[in-house]
Amino acid sequence: MRSTTSELNWSGTVTYTAERVERPRTVDEAAAIVARERRVHGLGTRHSFNDVADTDGVLLDLTGIPTDLVIGHDVDGTATVTVGAGTRYGDVAPDIDAAGYALHNMGSLPHISVGGAVATGTHGSGTTLGSLSTAVRALEFLGPDGTTRSVRHDDPEGPGSVLHLGLLGIVTRVTLAVEPTYRMRQDAYGPIPWRAFLDHAAEIHAAGTSVCSYTRFGDEISEVLVKSRSEHAPDELSGAPRLPGTPGDDHRTARDGSLGPWWDRLPHFPIGTVPSHGSEVQSEHFVPLRHAADALDALRGLADRIQPHLHVAELRTMAADDLWLSPTQGEDVFCIAFTWKKHPEEVAALLPDLEARIAPFDARAHWGKMSSLDGAAVAALYPRLPAFRELVRRADPERKFASAFGDRVLGS
Repeated sequence: MRSTTSELNWSGTVTYTAERVERPRTVDEAAAIVARERRVHGLGTRHSFNDVADTDGVLLDLTGIPTDLVIGHDVDGTATVTVGAGTRYGDVAPDIDAAGYALHNMGSLPHISVGGAVATGTHGSGTTLGSLSTAVRALEFLGPDGTTRSVRHDDPEGPGSVLHLGLLGIVTRVTLAVEPTYRMRQDAYGPIPWRAFLDHAAEIHAAGTSVCSYTRFGDEISEVLVKSRSEHAPDELSGAPRLPGTPGDDHRTARDGSLGPWWDRLPHFPIGTVPSHGSEVQSEHFVPLRHAADALDALRGLADRIQPHLHVAELRTMAADDLWLSPTQGEDVFCIAFTWKKHPEEVAALLPDLEARIAPFDARAHWGKMSSLDGAAVAALYPRLPAFRELVRRADPERKFASAFGDRVLGS
């Protein structure tokens, strides 16, 4: 009988079925593993809540390979940074800042790896800001024989290769566009009555560089976090007062209006601490921004079933992009992220009804979170999926990087 690893994801709710986990310390070591193994899949910081990163072969954890930060410029003059794919955003962001540069955005959790975030379309918030994947200028892949190939964002297959779910090879290096460094403030507002929020959802989420709102699908939005590059903030937002400020601590970044570095304001959690013990599971759903109010109202109809299992729902926005597997599909989206209590069976039972409620609004699920959508439903939502499947066939004809998730959800 084939032995399997007993290792778990971050929340302890997904047991990987891989034979073992390999942890190379260099790219050459990683290449040798890829070349000799029957089946290999990249493993990031395990913050996915499904089996997107799993394999029946060997999981390759690249977090031990040095960051090797390189500052450079692309052919069009855009400033760039290149880092190891296993690098955590929180580990490298201060060094990028010290060099005089900044990322366009960060996720709420700074402990996720660059390679994993890019591969799954993970994002921060901001109506004018794309996902973390949209910063990619180039990727270095290990192919089935362990040799390296580079893919640029502006190659013909670039938009299909950036958000790749680990199915095109093992990414070892990532080049990201950066901009001159900047400082930010963070302020909290609330509460906002449910109907008032729905009537002004797009306006509220355009009130700062990055805006996040919180609800439990009751009568109000309890809090809105506005992260802004401005030195000044209004005293109210859509009639809601600015809440008393709180300085940063071990649990969250400063919300007192003080100016700080971008890497200590864009995330919700400080880079030097672990924000949770994983006592949760997550699902997230993206609808076109124009459908935000209708989708939220539809979900509120399930409030009596949602609330017993919910910690909180976080509402965000994300700008359109042209990546083949992007949940935006070329249109600005409203992101509805559920942080559930650690009730995976109950949440799995609820998701079919929840996703049916928002299906009329072209809702797409986050690739790395819980969902009940099957291959047929996914195929209907992603017109470029056939092109992505063909890209996978060419990059991996022997299916070394295949996964059960890819087979089940993408038909890859």
